[in-house]
Amino acid sequence: MAQIESILAQAPTHRDRFLLTRLSTEKFAALNKTIAHRIDYDPVSQTGIFGAAKQIVAASSVALLTAGTSDIPVSREVLRTLNYYGIAATEFNDIGVAGLWRLTEKLEAIRSHAITIVVAGMDAALVSVMGGLTRGVVIAVPTSVGYGAARGGETALSSALSSCAPGVVVVNIDNGFGAACAAMRILNIGR
Repeated sequence: MAQIESILAQAPTHRDRFLLTRLSTEKFAALNKTIAHRIDYDPVSQTGIFGAAKQIVAASSVALLTAGTSDIPVSREVLRTLNYYGIAATEFNDIGVAGLWRLTEKLEAIRSHAITIVVAGMDAALVSVMGGLTRGVVIAVPTSVGYGAARGGETALSSALSSCAPGVVVVNIDNGFGAACAAMRILNIGR
């Protein structure tokens, strides 16, 4: 905590903004109240934004999909990272293959985006489905949610890596930050 507080205490003199990831509610609660008051904290994604918000610069070219509601904490990390850098994303939550009609109802709207980020646990079947249904890049974010043979996200990771759908790239388990950074590189937007 002392390291985070030291960095953030010096930020105003340099007019710095910071994105804090993996900031648990316990860590956030333990911060000096003067510093914590200046952080836009989201307990769902466990992210904090210190400093002035950056204005969203363009219409959304990123579709952000979750297979189930349990994947939302990781997708929210993607969203908050993109927003921190001024990039909009359109969210499509709880559209996994267990209820395929939920996806097909939104398919045309999803296809209007250049990049599709798919956040999915269990067997991450939504990754391959989207890889086959969209022309743009699909970034897979396997999550550690699930039960049975999900193995803390290893099954979702293996499934995403084994996808036969062309144009699918994969980041590590629960790596919403990494997926957002990959999308920014594809869009050629520096961070």
